[in-house]
Amino acid sequence: MTDAFLEAGATLLDTSVSLADFSTVLKDLLPVEGVSVSTLGPLLSSATLSATDSLALRIDELQFDLGEGPCWDAVSAAAPVIVEDVVRNAHDRWPAFSDAIAQEPVASLMAFPINFGPLPLGAVDVYATTLVSLTVPQIRRMTGLMTILGRRVLEHALHDSTRADNNLEPDPGDRFSRRAIHQATGAVLAQLNVTPEDAHLLIQGHAFATHRTMAAVADDVLGRRLRFRQTDAGVITEEGPDE
Repeated sequence: MTDAFLEAGATLLDTSVSLADFSTVLKDLLPVEGVSVSTLGPLLSSATLSATDSLALRIDELQFDLGEGPCWDAVSAAAPVIVEDVVRNAHDRWPAFSDAIAQEPVASLMAFPINFGPLPLGAVDVYATTLVSLTVPQIRRMTGLMTILGRRVLEHALHDSTRADNNLEPDPGDRFSRRAIHQATGAVLAQLNVTPEDAHLLIQGHAFATHRTMAAVADDVLGRRLRFRQTDAGVITEEGPDE
């Protein structure tokens, strides 16, 4: 018997699968009508990357415009937000957003934060037209897929940003900077149980988030002024002299 969540994870990692298809991949895992994948929060601008239908897209746009809703809370808390009965339980929490969707056929809403390591990247919004209660295993496994999704979203953001504007890479001719990045990747590997590719991407993502070069971040890692640490809540960064 196949495992739908494992198959979805493999699909999300497949670089031949477009970001636009991600919402459909996730929708097939849950008893819901619509899913959207969006970037938002302190790092990336608010934008919908993928949506199964026009209502999923509208739910995203309303939250972007109003600055409130489940996706914002999911990113802020770095945890899933589950509202099984929108009519009864959403107005006090998000009054403007609740009023805006009052005429839409939305009964249940869920949001899952998209992260890669310590970087908050956005959220997956899920809606159902009838009352839906997700099981604890469904919530846990959806949350697990968000790290895989975060990897693709971060790669997309880094690919779309120009090197000149964001200083993501050192001078291609600077072999010493490249060597430092390689050494720093090894240091992050020693700090975390991740692949070499993900260790490199964490350094690149931190450079993107802090508007610095990868060489500067690598220098801080090698100088023990920046560390990546695994916690129960996920990967965090610690700055300051190594004690």
